Amino acid sequence: MLRNFFRKLLPSHESVRDHRHIARFGPWLQHHNLWHLHRRSVAGGIAVGLFAGLIPGSNPVQFAAAALLAIAFRVNLPVAAVVTLYSNPFTIVPLYIVAFKLGQFVLLESGGQLPELAFSLEGKGFGEWIPAALHWLASVGKPLVVGLPVLALLFALVGYFGTDWAWRLYVRCAWQKRRRRRALRAGKP
Repeated sequence: MLRNFFRKLLPSHESVRDHRHIARFGPWLQHHNLWHLHRRSVAGGIAVGLFAGLIPGSNPVQFAAAALLAIAFRVNLPVAAVVTLYSNPFTIVPLYIVAFKLGQFVLLESGGQLPELAFSLEGKGFGEWIPAALHWLASVGKPLVVGLPVLALLFALVGYFGTDWAWRLYVRCAWQKRRRRRALRAGKP
C-alpha cells in the first residue's frame, strides 16, 4: 500500500518531538497532524501545497509558505512541501498564462495579451534576472494579480476534495475486497 511506503519515509511522532532542532519550536511542530498520514491531514497538505505552489518566488519561498500554512491549518507538512514542486521552471509559464486568463475572466476584461518574458536573460546572473522578472510581473497588471490567488484557491479546493474523495473510494474498495475474501473463506469447507 502506498500509505505504508510513505509512512516508512516520514519520521515518527516521537523522533520529531525528541529532535533537538524541532524541539526548540515547541508545540508548533509537534502536532501529530503535521507528520501523520490520514485522510484529512494528507488532503489538507495537498491543498496547502497546491496553494503555496503558486506564490511568486523560488522554491524556498514556496516551501516556507507551505510549512507555515501547514502549521497554521495543522495538516501534513512534508506532503504540503513536496506538492509545491508542481510549479517549476517547466510549468510556471503555462500556470501564469492560465492565471492571467482567469484574472481577465474574473475582472470581465478581454483582449489583453500576456507580454512575453525576456528570454534573452538566459545565462545571466540572478541579480539581472530578478529585476526583469519583477518588471514583467508589473507589466501584466491586475489580471495576473487577481488570477494567481483565484487559481491557487481553485487548485487547493480541487486538491482537497479530490484527495478526500479518492481516499474514501480507496478505503471503500479495500473494505469490499476484504468482505469478499471473508465471504469466500466462510463459504469454503
